[in-house]
Amino acid sequence: MKSPLLSLPGAVPAEGVDEGVAAHYGDLFREQRALADGTGFVDLSHRGVVTVTGADRLSWLHLLLTQHVSDLPANQATEALILSANGHIEHALYLVDDGETMWAHVEPGTQDALIAYLESMKFFYRVEVADRTADFAVVHLPAGSIAAVPDGAAVRETAYGRDVFLPRAELSAYADGHGPVAGLLAYEALRVEHHRPRLAFETDHRTIPHELGWIGTAVHLQKGCYRGQETVARVQNLGKPPRRLVFLHLDGSEVHLPVHGTPLHLASDGPEGRKLGFITTSVRHHELGPIALALIKRNVPLDAELVAGTTAAAQEPVVAP
Repeated sequence: MKSPLLSLPGAVPAEGVDEGVAAHYGDLFREQRALADGTGFVDLSHRGVVTVTGADRLSWLHLLLTQHVSDLPANQATEALILSANGHIEHALYLVDDGETMWAHVEPGTQDALIAYLESMKFFYRVEVADRTADFAVVHLPAGSIAAVPDGAAVRETAYGRDVFLPRAELSAYADGHGPVAGLLAYEALRVEHHRPRLAFETDHRTIPHELGWIGTAVHLQKGCYRGQETVARVQNLGKPPRRLVFLHLDGSEVHLPVHGTPLHLASDGPEGRKLGFITTSVRHHELGPIALALIKRNVPLDAELVAGTTAAAQEPVVAP
């Protein structure tokens, strides 16, 4: 779904899964600095929006999600995962309940599969699941923003800012009064700085929550049964995940950033050495320079000198080995 904000001056469209919104509006670092200072907003209107209504919505979702939501207070933001039977991550949901409706925004294009799964699990519960992507757009206000939120809008307030579920028809008018708008690359740079994983970027078909540090933030270890819980409990109580998320400082002299999937090797082995992991997201940060998130084998030493392709990379642990 193409955002009307792509018609703003300087807008450069994002590509791939983020197609439909702007990657930037002509000055990536200015946009990052604005967000870091708590001004402006980010157009996330390409993300899927799903709602669940009905008297049983919280107790029903509690059975399906990794998060404890049966007693979720109104207007308290949370996040949750849906796992496969083997504990692999299938969906990531960013949630808030307004007292009558559970609102979730999800990765672009994943809402159909998510809704199909939820519909298959309704049974006798008093719930209704709806795709509201055509009606509502998500905008992100950075931490520290004092921008007004339209009356009645559902809002997820977190340490990183506020996600507002805005009627899609009001998006252009909102931009006129709440600029400057920042592109998705600025938002992604701050996401990487804060070590926040993203579905299908930091995950692949075999990723489990422990590898990304989603235990605690998206996975509640004391709640009842849900699909994939056995894997979560086994790793938590008996072992370690096979891989771990790391934060990388990349060689700033390189012209091109290593793209998603770029293999990581020991610097001493060179690019033809044994693959130890791969780049998940790489960005240019206004203060830190080129940085990235990556998944690497758990037993890679913390002081190992790495290369991503031919780019030198120094690691900081996100998930402990």
